[in-house]
Amino acid sequence: MKVPATIRTYCPRCRKHTEHKVVLYKKGKDRALAIGARRHERELHGYGGQKYPIQRKKAKLTQKQTLKLICKECGYTIHKKGIRLKKLEIV
Repeated sequence: MKVPATIRTYCPRCRKHTEHKVVLYKKGKDRALAIGARRHERELHGYGGQKYPIQRKKAKLTQKQTLKLICKECGYTIHKKGIRLKKLEIV
């Protein structure tokens, strides 16, 4: 699916419709010292094995692509959850 590089949509900070730059959202790097990561690492030690079942059979072929809309006037970012698709192209 092709998505335009700029979209004119509502900005909550400006409180009006403005031009927004469209970027594909990418997940940031996990923090190794976050409490959840430390707790999970600790529970993997010793006997008992995996904390929760590892998903082996993947049911879905595609992910929902999230779009990041950045306002050109104030720089405010809106996340817009997209539909399921195999390929997203920003034109």
